[in-house]
Amino acid sequence: MSSGTRPAGAQDSQVRGDRLEVAASVLALLADRTRLALMERLGRGEADVTTLTEACGAARPSVSQHLAKLRLAGLVTTRKEGRRVVYALRHGHLRRLVDEAMNVADHEIGSLPPHD
Repeated sequence: MSSGTRPAGAQDSQVRGDRLEVAASVLALLADRTRLALMERLGRGEADVTTLTEACGAARPSVSQHLAKLRLAGLVTTRKEGRRVVYALRHGHLRRLVDEAMNVADHEIGSLPPHD
């Protein structure tokens, strides 16, 4: 049976499975301290490698490798500005995802009460 002739429930199940797979892969990429720091900094605006290296406190070669992974995964975009490469988050959903992860951390560290 082709995907066009599958029952609606099977299509919904496939779409849900695809969404879960993509979401898990995004979260796996963010499960690294350096990449999370890079994404958190980029959530405040575009930045070049030098700025990002200073912001996350990792070695420049490490930062470049992490940025390459994020770029290949489609989470960040790049543009040239003269000789510099400037990085940015692909979209606001990523900024909000990182912000929420940091909010969870604030609650855990500060023993803040849960809320909606």
